[in-house]
Amino acid sequence: MSSVRVTILMAGHCTCPEHIAIQGGRWRNIHFPAMFALIEHPRCGPMLFDTGYSERFFSETRRFPNRLYRLATPVTLEEKQTAQAQLAARGIRPSDIERVFISHFHADHIAALGDFPRARYVYLPQAFEAVRSLAGWRALARAYLPGLLPSDFTERAAPVDMAAPRPLPPDYAPFATGFDLLGDESLLAVELPGHCTGQMGLLARREDGIIFFFVADAAWLMRSIAGNRLPHALANLIFSNPRLYRLTLAKLHRFHVSRPEVAIIPSHCAETLARYTG
Repeated sequence: MSSVRVTILMAGHCTCPEHIAIQGGRWRNIHFPAMFALIEHPRCGPMLFDTGYSERFFSETRRFPNRLYRLATPVTLEEKQTAQAQLAARGIRPSDIERVFISHFHADHIAALGDFPRARYVYLPQAFEAVRSLAGWRALARAYLPGLLPSDFTERAAPVDMAAPRPLPPDYAPFATGFDLLGDESLLAVELPGHCTGQMGLLARREDGIIFFFVADAAWLMRSIAGNRLPHALANLIFSNPRLYRLTLAKLHRFHVSRPEVAIIPSHCAETLARYTG
């Protein structure tokens, strides 16, 4: 079983009331960082899990109706925070990125896809099928901005083969099946439905043996997973399937209780990211 080097980063943040993200939360805005991860594999080189925000987000939300996205969740992004800038500071060129693993197609997860000209885009096929035909108001309702996709997205797409699942080890219960993305068990994709159709989580084993579980927006805060605490009922309006969201959150809670040593990483939990980026 191979291992990888994992570096957790963030490209900007938005703000949202805490009581929307978790029941019983405070009635004040908090930061929701846009996490992305640099994953360096001994054979496949540097790869990314999601991308966070980029300047393209502001371009795509300049006009109505997409401007409503920016107004609903105000975004802050400094140039030095973009994925491209942070990778450059580490000596990694955009053309060095061979793969970007896309958890789902919300704007804060795909805004920088166009910055990596050689990358293949890896995702669960049902995630893209759920949004690919959407435009205008219908796309906006799904937090999807079609203009963020590179013009050659389809040519570079490498969707996961859903016909080739593999059983996960018993200690990953209640998650029973996944997808071996690189053929060496270093990166295992797990479907985490509910927040949106076909959301992909990623299990990664780091060089020191620590397992990271990137769960994207299956929960916005680690406190939600630790306490099995749902967001406010208003959040159901933006979920593709609230029932599946509840089931996925319950499974993550059970996994956390049984495997507390695993580093579970929700994409927008400032407390979690501070712990692993310090």
